[in-house]
Amino acid sequence: MQYLPPTAEDMERLKQALGKSSTEMAELFGVSSGRQWRKYMAADANNSRDMGMHMLFFAMARLELDAETFDRILNRMREVGATIEMDSE
Repeated sequence: MQYLPPTAEDMERLKQALGKSSTEMAELFGVSSGRQWRKYMAADANNSRDMGMHMLFFAMARLELDAETFDRILNRMREVGATIEMDSE
């Protein structure tokens, strides 16, 4: 598998398309705050972060999967020993 992360511009386009704030994007991607989210959109290479495939997959799954399917996946993760507490739960 080869993965190249989306650019900061790609992430900005996604944010605009979804009409979400930085805080809402942070929640969607599972990062701690809007400030942390903005690091994925920074143009300055010294202050930017690449979007990891696992984080992008998590966010896209939250957008595309129905709640029942997403919960089933989280429960499967719990079955193998993960502790997961979603903020909205």
